[in-house]
Amino acid sequence: MKKHRKSKWKKICAAAIAVMIIAAGMKISSSVPQIPFFTESGKNLSSGSDVLPEGSVNLKKLNSPYAVLMDVESGNVLAKQKSTARIYPASLTKIMTAIVAIEHTDKMGEKTTVPSDIFSSLYAEDASLAGFQPGEEVTWKDLLYGILLPSGAECCLTFAEHIAGSEKAFVDIMNEKAEELGMRDTHFSNVTGLQDKKHYSTVEDMAVLLRYALKNETFRQALTARRYSVPPTNEHPEGFTFYNTMFQAMDNAGISDDNILGGKTGYTEKAGLCLASLAEINGREYILVTAKADGNHYTEPYHVIDAENVYEQIRQVM
Repeated sequence: MKKHRKSKWKKICAAAIAVMIIAAGMKISSSVPQIPFFTESGKNLSSGSDVLPEGSVNLKKLNSPYAVLMDVESGNVLAKQKSTARIYPASLTKIMTAIVAIEHTDKMGEKTTVPSDIFSSLYAEDASLAGFQPGEEVTWKDLLYGILLPSGAECCLTFAEHIAGSEKAFVDIMNEKAEELGMRDTHFSNVTGLQDKKHYSTVEDMAVLLRYALKNETFRQALTARRYSVPPTNEHPEGFTFYNTMFQAMDNAGISDDNILGGKTGYTEKAGLCLASLAEINGREYILVTAKADGNHYTEPYHVIDAENVYEQIRQVM
């Protein structure tokens, strides 16, 4: 009788221990983040609702030789093509300029004055401008939208001089942020994206940057705006309106796509046509960054055509 009780007690203890081990295992597995694994084509070998069927997004026929498609929520790379090769980012640089400016500005509604001494060099370099004049009194919000919509270099330099004292010092902050974000092959030498051998990135690094910046609601609202109207100022008594260069390119090409929420274009002769765009398809957001498409401001917008191509592929399978 004693042996029977002893045996029964051992079974109960063993069962209890087994339950504890299983529970501990479940707790550990739930606390450890899953690490995604990808094939070269971008196939995710781990589970997840953002996974596109293998081969469903083909980047090889794009006009842009450098491209990466990223899921915004997870950060997973879904498709890629020369995504870690160096590129010149052109005005995609201004994504970094804008998010650093936001993070170092307490009140976007406060007024400032656009410095007069920044314009001579911008005119000489034929930099893109938003339309503000030397000595114009505007808000920081006006300048932020001037960076992200019409790609205004004068807006970038106004922020840089105010926040850091000089463009060079502001660039140091940009490079520190790039390192913080794990942008492995990126180095900035100016705030505008003007051509410089020491100013480079990769499409994958730029996707990482855009994903980070989109978490900031002020940035997101500006990037996804189609237009912005500057209230009356001392230089523009009636105010003026500028427009998102990506949406303008879409309109000019006759492309209408409600899934594309916003984006930042870029171009220099050596960088080619570049685009970092955001789209929402079936309730899920995607980032596409492309670079070095042939063409210029006067040709077909091959970078925008590439974005429409990729997002249409996603729509076909999701």
